[in-house]
Amino acid sequence: MEVDRRGLLLAAAGLGAGAAAAPAIGAATPARAVPPPAGFTRIDLWPGKAPGGERVTVTEESGPRKPDSGPEDAYYAHITTPTLTILRPKKPDGRAMLLIPGGGYVRVVIGHEGHAIAHRLAEAGYTCFILLYRLPADGWAAGPEAPLQDAQRALRTVRSMAGKEGFDAEKIGVMGFSAGGHLAAWLTARAPAETYAPIDAIDREPIRAAVAAYMYPVILMQGEHVHRGSRTQLLGADPTPQRMRAYSLDQDVSAETPPVFLAHALDDMSVPPENSLAMLAALRAKQVPVECHLFEKGGHGFGLVPQAGPTALWPELFLAFAAAHGV
Repeated sequence: MEVDRRGLLLAAAGLGAGAAAAPAIGAATPARAVPPPAGFTRIDLWPGKAPGGERVTVTEESGPRKPDSGPEDAYYAHITTPTLTILRPKKPDGRAMLLIPGGGYVRVVIGHEGHAIAHRLAEAGYTCFILLYRLPADGWAAGPEAPLQDAQRALRTVRSMAGKEGFDAEKIGVMGFSAGGHLAAWLTARAPAETYAPIDAIDREPIRAAVAAYMYPVILMQGEHVHRGSRTQLLGADPTPQRMRAYSLDQDVSAETPPVFLAHALDDMSVPPENSLAMLAALRAKQVPVECHLFEKGGHGFGLVPQAGPTALWPELFLAFAAAHGV
């Protein structure tokens, strides 16, 4: 795939003083060549190569999310080696969270919706795992399901590490942002379906979470409120109505979906709030416990904001919701 199809023309930037001896983050830097921020550790998601990569020819690339982004606020694209980046809390309390950053299925903004969020949740006692997942248009044999393969393997991996890391495998949450919200909902709101052949003991773990959060999520793949960029990356330029319905996550919601927290800004001009509203209606129809917060202002991709910002309270709202459901 040509890099310019992705539109990733951000300038290269260094990682900052804490990583002066490491390769500079830039347009052709593999994710594994850039060390994680201080306090984080990284593990490969798959033993050996990720499945279905025989025809994959892309090269991982990276850069700052915005021209003024700090050293932790990076993106990665054309991921060939999916990873989990772990942040252990100073005071663990038996809970864990799998974080799935967004990026329109064209890149993964692992800093903004990964590292920063992990710091906040670790303060609350969660052991945090950030997923760097493969992207659907990079030539993987699984096509649009390549990210789901990674998400399933990630949740199973987190569950398998519960004893070693000191948290309860039945107190694991999944939180996704934007297109990562689509992936989080795909992982947790539908009855689990095997997407890859089992490899090892990890794949005997159930695909099950205790709570989920979909933050300003991409949900719809059809209709006037679709995020066209995510749909194009996932399904191509001209998907059939059947495929659009199949990947619209307000469809086929399972009654076994864990309690879900939704948050969206009403002035989101990228992913319309109707995506969250459609998911809210679908969850309520299945009598799944759900809480939805609609903020007057905040735009898209608000992540963590200063305390004065309209969306600043969402972490506390989520923590209260999760605690009410035992997570």
